[in-house]
Amino acid sequence: MSQARATHLTRRGLLAAGGALGLGAALAACGDDKGKDGDSGKAATSGKSGPWSFRDDRGTTVKLDRAPANIVAFTGVAAALHDYGIPVKGVFGPTRTSDGKPDVQAGDMDISKVTVLGNTWGQFSIEKYAALAPDVLVSTMFDDAGTLWYVPDESKKKIAQLAPGVGISVYDRQLTRPLQRLWDLAESLGADMKAAKVTAARKRFEQAAARLRAAAKAKPGLKVMAGSASDQLFYVSGTDLSIDLEYFKALGVNFVEPPESAKKQGGGWYESLSWENVDKYRADIIMMDDRTSAIQPADITKATWKKLPAVKAGQVIARSPEPILSYDKCVPLLTGLAEALEKAKKVG
Repeated sequence: MSQARATHLTRRGLLAAGGALGLGAALAACGDDKGKDGDSGKAATSGKSGPWSFRDDRGTTVKLDRAPANIVAFTGVAAALHDYGIPVKGVFGPTRTSDGKPDVQAGDMDISKVTVLGNTWGQFSIEKYAALAPDVLVSTMFDDAGTLWYVPDESKKKIAQLAPGVGISVYDRQLTRPLQRLWDLAESLGADMKAAKVTAARKRFEQAAARLRAAAKAKPGLKVMAGSASDQLFYVSGTDLSIDLEYFKALGVNFVEPPESAKKQGGGWYESLSWENVDKYRADIIMMDDRTSAIQPADITKATWKKLPAVKAGQVIARSPEPILSYDKCVPLLTGLAEALEKAKKVG
């Protein structure tokens, strides 16, 4: 069990616990915000030299005299902007692994060329942030209260005084919505959204979605379980709230669904199981949290895990609970699950 999960049993503390599946979060449902994000507020730009504005998913419009040059962002958001050709000066959130390599959430960024303000939950160097002379801070949001992900509660007021914030919601909606919002943001920042690399990635995403839909339709009887591992507990995510699982379900994938009562302690995101009870649900395919804060399948030594039919059949694949929100990075999420469904046999 991660220290964050053991010692910070608040909504944000639980959300930070990487092993918890629906982004580790016990953000107790604060109401249904579907349809209330910033989609109605289109990004606006006059190019690098003119005024810039962007309405985020809180309904807040940030206005500047020019498009931001000094951008600071949550690592996963920075990775998405990088895919669209928009560089950032600083990042916060999982960026480097313990051996100094790029974290999975850093995508294709060269992390040696960005200032890391904090690599773990609760870390955010205000001094380094101020030194960057930030124009804007961008992060995701896992609630409908406008909480910027990985911005510490205790210092959020000081951080907000240095630059305006932009929030992109990844709460209780399908993947395609935040993907479009990151697209809008990148376009407002001057990205060439007609570049061959960008349009080709979007086309690949659409093709991958069609493939996953077809694979799910061909094998409706296969059950998929979304899991995440810590030392003491195994987490089973429901499809509600998580952008990837909501989208996969909409494409026809048949998921294991813990009852709402079982997900209560996980704020509606997930059910916590002891390793002795890891066989509570029967699944033909298991998708496992790929974040560095979660124990990876190859490192799970629990005998009960090894006895699961899907594990014995080799039908375990990776899942990215915090997808990098570019079309390029989301294609493998769809193709990986589609391929697993195409090849899987009924074992559960």
